[in-house]
Amino acid sequence: MTSQAYAGPYGAEPRHPGWPAKLGPLVVRAGTVALRPIRLRDGAEWSRIRLRDREYLEQWEPTSTGSWHDRNARWAWPSQWASLRGLARRGQCLPFAITVDGVFAGQITLGNVIRASLRSAWVGYWVSSELAGGGVATAAVALVTDHAFAVAGLHRLEATVRPENGPSLRVLTKTGYRQEGLFLRYLDVAGAWRDHLSFAITVEEIGDGVAARLVAGGMAHRPPTR
Repeated sequence: MTSQAYAGPYGAEPRHPGWPAKLGPLVVRAGTVALRPIRLRDGAEWSRIRLRDREYLEQWEPTSTGSWHDRNARWAWPSQWASLRGLARRGQCLPFAITVDGVFAGQITLGNVIRASLRSAWVGYWVSSELAGGGVATAAVALVTDHAFAVAGLHRLEATVRPENGPSLRVLTKTGYRQEGLFLRYLDVAGAWRDHLSFAITVEEIGDGVAARLVAGGMAHRPPTR
């Protein structure tokens, strides 16, 4: 897989390359994983999962104002959707819904997209607790990483994760991200300033693609074509 070349700041670079798009599918233990743009009608399932999974999710997510219920109630989704869609239209992020067997199961976002001579972004994701350990997050990270380099024209992706978050550390390791350092007291998470490990990957490191690497390693497979 090669990275698509884009013009510099004075060229004809698209305003938001790589979004909207549909990515996948990849088949893992939990089912068939695909990515698509977030939708306004995702609100009901988004809220149901996040309210149910508060204990599972809150320990890893940045502290924010308001209660967990208010931030994740169904009525909170339209403003979040509109904000993410606005950033996507300005080329500043690529927000995707993660689906498993066609059903909304989480989110993955390439955020803080910077172009010109840097061409980087961070990747963040969450998945329903019912699917934990089923390969969903690994497949989603693989799909979005390949897309970032091959279509969105980026050169480097970064991710940060708390050292205690073993499942997320395994996701990043399986998808080829390498640890670069430790950020002390980096983010306010669950009411305290938490250390985070920093991971990164560049286009030169992915070879034929991260998804292809998962397939070759027996961690995923492509569905049969009709």
